[in-house]
Amino acid sequence: MQNLTVLGTGVLGSQIIFQAAYFGKTVVAYDISDEILAKLPERWEYLKPLYLRDLPDATPEKLDAAVARIRATSDLADAVSDADIIIEAVPERLDIKRDTWAKVSAVAPEKTIFCTNSSTLLPSDIVSATDRPSKFLALHFANEVWKNNTGEVMAQSQTDPAVFEQVAQFAEEIGMVAIRVKKEQPGYVLNSLLVPLLGAAAALWVKGVADIETIDLTWRKATGAPLGPFQIFDVVGMVTPYNLNKDSADPVQREFAERIKKDYIDTGRLGRGVGKGFYDYA
Repeated sequence: MQNLTVLGTGVLGSQIIFQAAYFGKTVVAYDISDEILAKLPERWEYLKPLYLRDLPDATPEKLDAAVARIRATSDLADAVSDADIIIEAVPERLDIKRDTWAKVSAVAPEKTIFCTNSSTLLPSDIVSATDRPSKFLALHFANEVWKNNTGEVMAQSQTDPAVFEQVAQFAEEIGMVAIRVKKEQPGYVLNSLLVPLLGAAAALWVKGVADIETIDLTWRKATGAPLGPFQIFDVVGMVTPYNLNKDSADPVQREFAERIKKDYIDTGRLGRGVGKGFYDYA
């Protein structure tokens, strides 16, 4: 599968685009407006020094070649016209994802495999919006995909096992360690482990048990982890935890969402990608 289309060019979508292009795939970046797409060159310039820092084989020439393999468009039919595989990275709302896949199904070639990168929704929640249940599954990436390079592959009951293996192989071709998830699980393997940690950290902060720096310091020192939970929030970005917690049944998690919206999202402190979140990044 050489031709990839990525739907959504946010933090993770743009990383998937760049990572696949770096490993030689031809990539179409789709988003809903040309204004959004116009910001992508800035994103590539942000990612290049990170690849040079973290990947021993990265060179300026290889990074420029990756950018040359990326094409951006806000025309959905054009974006998917020759796609072997589509990875959807649109906002984490079921209605948006189902609407997106219904529109894609109307214009995508028969050959195309459909993958959602949803962090919390199951592929079985989305599959009925598509026209090809045997070719629909999840391929989930961790943030900073070039370094935290897991590709969690998770089928739903109608996924063709051969397609599952094709997607696992594709993940390996773009530098991922393919994680074969044997049954549907909200949060896959990674977020099933990570989300409880982040939720506990949020509760400690909201309840005033400890400040952000102390919570992070405790986790790093006691476990040897390179990042504390609020540093991880900064990597993820503020929008995702806000969306995941704003309608929570837990009032503490709702208050956490309200705080990050008021004090961080509304003030432009969106996370490490923009240089400031819970922490400032010079």
